[in-house]
Amino acid sequence: MKLRKVTAASAAVLAITLTATACGGGEKDSDSGSSGGGEKITIGIKIDQPGLGLKTPDGSYTGFDVDVATYVAKELGYDEKNIEFKETKSADRETALSRGDVDFIAATYSITDERKQKVDFAGPYLLAHQDLLIRADDDVKDGEDLNGKKLCSVTGSTSAQNVKKDFAPKAQLQQVGGYSECLAALQSGAVDALTTDDSILAGYASQEQYKGKFKLAGLKLSNENYGIGVKKGDQEMVDKINAALEKMVQDKSWDKAVQDNFGPANYQNEPAPKIGNIVQ
Repeated sequence: MKLRKVTAASAAVLAITLTATACGGGEKDSDSGSSGGGEKITIGIKIDQPGLGLKTPDGSYTGFDVDVATYVAKELGYDEKNIEFKETKSADRETALSRGDVDFIAATYSITDERKQKVDFAGPYLLAHQDLLIRADDDVKDGEDLNGKKLCSVTGSTSAQNVKKDFAPKAQLQQVGGYSECLAALQSGAVDALTTDDSILAGYASQEQYKGKFKLAGLKLSNENYGIGVKKGDQEMVDKINAALEKMVQDKSWDKAVQDNFGPANYQNEPAPKIGNIVQ
């Protein structure tokens, strides 16, 4: 009888121990996704923007956004081999964060009041401006010089709409499917300028096949504060990313990333912005 009581008690203790171990393991795994302690982190980027986020033929990723995202992920505790980049198109960014498809997004993601209703932002980490890409032997002094000129941008681009509405209402706007089409038209003389963010334009101008053929006009037609998008309500992640961005600036890794990705285009970048300083 005594033996049976001891066996039952031991079984009960074993059951409690196993249950506690299982619960403890589950909590650790669930916490790792937001704290940076997990084995893998998924980051949303663009994969078709040279100089910012580009997937190369060998399957690797390059660009300023990629360099920033990689630096941040390492500061969060992830080895580079455990970073998974995932294409996140502009229209899908908020959904990807809310569903948990990605842990954060670094993809020319301008911080706006409308977007802040759906996601939280760390940064900004780059202040870009709407500008024009023109042929190397051309010159544009201001937006008014565009009146009567042919502008090219991607279908639905707010940059092209802004130029036509606010800076050059008499400009001829052509909208196409991709920036590569605009570049071909610009090179052939079919259009006079390509318009979008200067950082994106610098990335294209830096490509080997375009070096010396194009230049940025240097018109600061708008302010675009690039931030890192995080799931709404994850303040812990925002704080950690902000700390990583501040360190990246302090140790000059930010300057190196700018030079590596935009240098060939002589991109006149703004100094690294201060965390939380949104330029209107």
